Amino acid sequence: MATVSDDYAQIDISTEVLPSPPLLLPPASLVIGLRGPRTQGVRRIDPPRGACATALQEKDKLVAEVMRHVLFKTHQTAGCPIKREELTQIITKNYRQRALPALVIKEAGDRLAATFGYEMRELQRTRAPSTRSGRPSQQQVNVDAKSYVLLSMLDPEVYSKYVEHKEAAHVSGFAFVVISIVHLSGGKISEEDLWHQLRRLGLNESDENHPVLGNNKQALELLVQQRYLLKEKLTGPEGHSMMYELAERALDESISGKLKDYISQVVSTSTAAEVD
Repeated sequence: MATVSDDYAQIDISTEVLPSPPLLLPPASLVIGLRGPRTQGVRRIDPPRGACATALQEKDKLVAEVMRHVLFKTHQTAGCPIKREELTQIITKNYRQRALPALVIKEAGDRLAATFGYEMRELQRTRAPSTRSGRPSQQQVNVDAKSYVLLSMLDPEVYSKYVEHKEAAHVSGFAFVVISIVHLSGGKISEEDLWHQLRRLGLNESDENHPVLGNNKQALELLVQQRYLLKEKLTGPEGHSMMYELAERALDESISGKLKDYISQVVSTSTAAEVD
């Protein structure tokens, strides 16, 4: 089974999600209108001295809660993207300021990079899978439009030595092979053709007890959940068919660039072997 780079390795993180106290963010200043017999206007009143410090502490707690959620969810779901809407619900649970989610999510991303060496990469879904009518739901497009994944910013050698999960190499290898097959098929392939290629590698769609992958169909479905692949059901003259195509995560330069390099290396090695 082929292996892939550290970007595909499982993230080995253990963390506990802790409850956060209600967010209390007083404004920077209070503006109170005063009307008297001789005076009409407004007067600026500074907040209490400890108000700004309290606001900063509450904001830091919220940033920490988002960080814990991202780390825990990434580990729990084997690297599946986390929807922005999910993070927004955490932030606005006790506070309704419109600009707050963007501020907290950005700072959480900065702290993840500085503390753990992870980039919180934003993924933008260009379209959603089709519905039964054959057309994507606009509501689904809006809900799934933005999500986040964690990518290592560490040097490859450092990552391989201290972070990479060697026991998960088979998962990375399977992902690399499947994404490569779809890429070489022009970015889109039918389910039948994909399994035809995988059977040549000894992987059968009916195998639910593979010694390494377990259920082969579930292993393929995990790539859809991780947004490496987009699965779409099409209706044609011959009936229904399932298609797989590269999704936004596989199309991201951090993955697609390295994928092309690896494919070139494999082709070069094969060509040199044939010449010898």
